[in-house]
Amino acid sequence: MAIFNSPFFEIDKSETKRYAGLRQSEFDEKIIEEACELARLIIHPTGNWEIYNYDDKTQTILSTPPFHIQGESIKKHLKGCDKVVMLSATVGQEIEDKITSLFKEGKYALSLILDAAATSAVEQNADLMEKAIFEKVSRQGYKMKWRFSPGYGDWPIEQQPEMIRTSKADIIGVHLTESMMLEPRKSITAIIGLYLMEEKCTNVEQKHNCAACDKTDCLARK
Repeated sequence: MAIFNSPFFEIDKSETKRYAGLRQSEFDEKIIEEACELARLIIHPTGNWEIYNYDDKTQTILSTPPFHIQGESIKKHLKGCDKVVMLSATVGQEIEDKITSLFKEGKYALSLILDAAATSAVEQNADLMEKAIFEKVSRQGYKMKWRFSPGYGDWPIEQQPEMIRTSKADIIGVHLTESMMLEPRKSITAIIGLYLMEEKCTNVEQKHNCAACDKTDCLARK
């Protein structure tokens, strides 16, 4: 088990705009700055990860009990991997409460942009976790695939309970609703494939590749 407490970071304004679905002409820069600064002050970024052996022939994570992964897209993504990292990350409930509060106060624009800033923050948190994981596993001779979450491609969201279990997300306060939504809402679970490398690697493997994902209607698609 490796609990990760993220270092201080600024919220990425360009990613916030992208998650909000805004074009250049559709936003007030002052609101973007206000939302990102507010998010920075109230997020509580943390995460956890677990490393397991993996059988890529049967798509089985060798946890206790084992976790059989469903879907052809994830099978293809993890081909050649003999270990996997099960990751969970969140920026906490406080920012979600603030988003709701602002909306009730009629501050719709700020609420919308704060929601996008929170999404950017949890992704930045996961990126920092990936870097920390890379530093650990590269010393053991491993390369990393980019992180992959239920809902990408044909990997069913119904496997979220197993993601929660194997990443031990409950340790950082992340749970599932009856409708398979993560709670706090600005949280993620993901898998990272590990495979042995022949030569020393100095950089994290390519980040999430939208071109390789079948979910063409995703608002976060680049």
